[in-house]
Amino acid sequence: MNAISLPMLYGLIAVALLFDLLNGLHDAANSIATIVSTRVLSPQLAVIWAAFFNFIAFLVFGLSVAQTVGSGIIDPNIVDSTVIFGALMGAIVWNLLTWFLGIPSSSSHALIGGLVGAGAVKAGFSSVVWSGLFKTAGGIVFSPFLGFVLALFLSLAVAWIFVRSTPLAVDNLFRYMQFASASLYSLGHGGNDAQKTMGIIAVLLYSQGKLEGGFHVPFWVVLSCQAAMGLGTLFGGWRIVHTMGSKITRLTPQQGFCAETGGAITLFLATHFGVPVSTTHTITGAIIGVGSARRVSAVRWNIAKDIVIAWVLTMPAAALIGAAMCALARVAGG
Repeated sequence: MNAISLPMLYGLIAVALLFDLLNGLHDAANSIATIVSTRVLSPQLAVIWAAFFNFIAFLVFGLSVAQTVGSGIIDPNIVDSTVIFGALMGAIVWNLLTWFLGIPSSSSHALIGGLVGAGAVKAGFSSVVWSGLFKTAGGIVFSPFLGFVLALFLSLAVAWIFVRSTPLAVDNLFRYMQFASASLYSLGHGGNDAQKTMGIIAVLLYSQGKLEGGFHVPFWVVLSCQAAMGLGTLFGGWRIVHTMGSKITRLTPQQGFCAETGGAITLFLATHFGVPVSTTHTITGAIIGVGSARRVSAVRWNIAKDIVIAWVLTMPAAALIGAAMCALARVAGG
């Protein structure tokens, strides 16, 4: 492992925090699309609400996802500045492209793809920790499926419980309940997504001998990443809010509650077990679940199909970009 200068180290940490901020911007829709589309909160108040719960997530969750990203995707012993640069640039370029196009792709899997591509350039595919990568890839299927199932059954349960209530009474009740479900989802988003950047910064510090006592995530890294995530959420991401909140299916307050709650349960479970899943995949599966509970034709399946295509492309596209950026950095560095 080659030592790098302190300015370069600080610069790479700044780029990592920039990715975290863009992650919050790109994924703001995941936390607020349903509560905005049901008009429970204005977009401005919704992002403030989500940003607060994004930030305080470190008080609720452990750091198992950060451990997975930092030491369970590629061998931390091969990491150097070019690998981190390639991984971050692969994720940032893909995030900006999909954000500009309004496509809710996964920031998480873009980062994982960039990390694998850059690591492969540095030390070949033998540097990949396949068990961790397969666990992450499994989350691509697991998180939207579980979000779909939970939201579907929650929708059916709510319909059965309130079958004798008037639509207006149910609507008013779930407008208040959406405050709780949106808070839980924002907690899950901040808990799972911010930890990915924590893992990247921690493995960079580890590679430079800046961590004493083995691989771990310093508390200042935790606070920095949660703050960057919260700030990114404050900036919004309205292109993707529109896609998530209205193009896939039209939502009522009770459906918004069911989608957010099903998604939040999925994220809490994944974070507990250290699986870096996609909050985008999760909430999309949940939104499709509540739409399907009403009727299958309520879901705009052509929009859902385009989103799934973006999911499939994310990891390999980010890996290619990350590999190219890593290779360029290595040539530039001699």
